[in-house]
Amino acid sequence: MSFELFVALRYLFSRRKQTFIYIISLMSILGVAIGVGALVVVLGVYNGLTTDMRDKILGANAHGIVMSYLPSAFEQNSDLLDRIRSVQGVTGATPFIYTEVMLSAGNGVKGVVLRGIDPESAPQVLSLLRQMRSGSAADLQKSGTPGIIIGDELARRLGLVPGSRVNVLSPSGQKSASGYSPRIRPFEVAGIFKTGMFEYDSSLAFVSLAAARDVLGLPPGYLSGVEITVADVFKADQTAERLARELGSPFYVRTWMEMNANLFAALKLEKVGMFILLAMVVLIGSFSIVTTLVMLVMEKTRDIAIMMSMGATRGMIRRIFMLQGTIIGVIGTLLGYGFGLSLGWLLKRYQFIKLPEHVYTLDHLPIIITLSDVLIVGASAMLLCFLATLYPARQAARLEPAEALRYE
Repeated sequence: MSFELFVALRYLFSRRKQTFIYIISLMSILGVAIGVGALVVVLGVYNGLTTDMRDKILGANAHGIVMSYLPSAFEQNSDLLDRIRSVQGVTGATPFIYTEVMLSAGNGVKGVVLRGIDPESAPQVLSLLRQMRSGSAADLQKSGTPGIIIGDELARRLGLVPGSRVNVLSPSGQKSASGYSPRIRPFEVAGIFKTGMFEYDSSLAFVSLAAARDVLGLPPGYLSGVEITVADVFKADQTAERLARELGSPFYVRTWMEMNANLFAALKLEKVGMFILLAMVVLIGSFSIVTTLVMLVMEKTRDIAIMMSMGATRGMIRRIFMLQGTIIGVIGTLLGYGFGLSLGWLLKRYQFIKLPEHVYTLDHLPIIITLSDVLIVGASAMLLCFLATLYPARQAARLEPAEALRYE
């Protein structure tokens, strides 16, 4: 053990004749630990909420969409799906039709987003079609009345259950002897899904591609685009670039990152804000370190002068007090890790903090603690604690032995 470390530990944890300084040291450690633990837990909860929201968005939407500047381009490229699926990074592709219609039932009328899908390939791309509360995408192809899949909130509002009849009104209309009138087609509720996000559960419906073309009066083969999934959702932009190069004009690709850029930018800004706010707790703990070291320097003026008289350099004195603050930071950070990670594990394991399901997208507090966040929190705490040692250590090193011992 080096001389500086031996003296630092001796000064920091010796309780004889300096109980007050010892207690302040413990309070400094506790302040750092609380700050680190709070940061770990809050960032974990943020990650959990963000991940849950992202998964729900990607459950109702694909990782990317292939669109065209020319509506007829999809009809003219019969091998388009095979070309898309052959691109590296693409794991699934399904055609879709996108429009807005009115849904009419006995309990009222509601405007919805209607998506025509391929019942065979769509569940491979949209996870919500694999996790429905009732029914399945395959039920859309039942003989007789075409099927429709709707959200839980929409079903509740219109009083619909599987097997209920509902009318779909298309604003595009159809020509008759008296002019244009809305195109109306009857559907049977084939399934109900629930994502937990009100926007999707209350205003989204799925029908087969053929049924969508019939409601809208579109020609056979018409598509709005092709939805795709990729192997790595965080590298969707790279896969989109490869796909765009492969398909060429008039096709273009948009990813989930582009389509939800504003939402996730706002969430990222909130994370930075929360980090800065809670880092203030660690900063308060570092102020306690300044107080502890300043009082220790005043208490140990005579000892410092004697050590310097016996040959200790100013650099050694400076390192003694810098080591004391660093030790407080290390112990506080490790205790904070223990507190934060333990609380995070308990929250994840037992889910004892419940959330109102009708307000939030899930019924418990989610938590995902990442290694990068833990390391950033620890590094930030250690940096603040180290900076807090600079002034007291500098003042201690500037003492003149003759002046300090004159009145002893």
